[in-house]
Amino acid sequence: MDRMLDIAPELPALARPAGRALDSEKITINLGHVDLGHVDLLVAEGVYANRSDFIRTAIRNQIERHAEVTRQSVARRSVELGLRRIDRHTLEAARAEGRMLDIRVLGLATIAPDVTPELARATIASLEVLGSLQASPAVKAALADRLP
Repeated sequence: MDRMLDIAPELPALARPAGRALDSEKITINLGHVDLGHVDLLVAEGVYANRSDFIRTAIRNQIERHAEVTRQSVARRSVELGLRRIDRHTLEAARAEGRMLDIRVLGLATIAPDVTPELARATIASLEVLGSLQASPAVKAALADRLP
């Protein structure tokens, strides 16, 4: 039977500056007992500070190993890499010009809190986020049919 392992942001919620987006997102993975034992042994030997450090390092190594595939895919799919902030001003300008936006992000996409569901639906034709999307529940619901 596999054990679940939680990987949480480094700072507890109270230590984060107010209004600041998280630098990381919590995920849950399942590992077999033997694999988890290997991780714990490497932590106990001081090779890694903790389980999260091991897993982050392993993920970064795999991302680096497949960097060329990522580079080609980002170019082919016209994906923005990193952080994309979608604010009300940008969406209102698109609406005034009669444009619909197709947004593709690898990383973090944030839709500003003052963006209404109606404005989002009127201006965002499609939204694909490989990573994390931060938006109000109402805006996420309004765009549900435009997400892959």
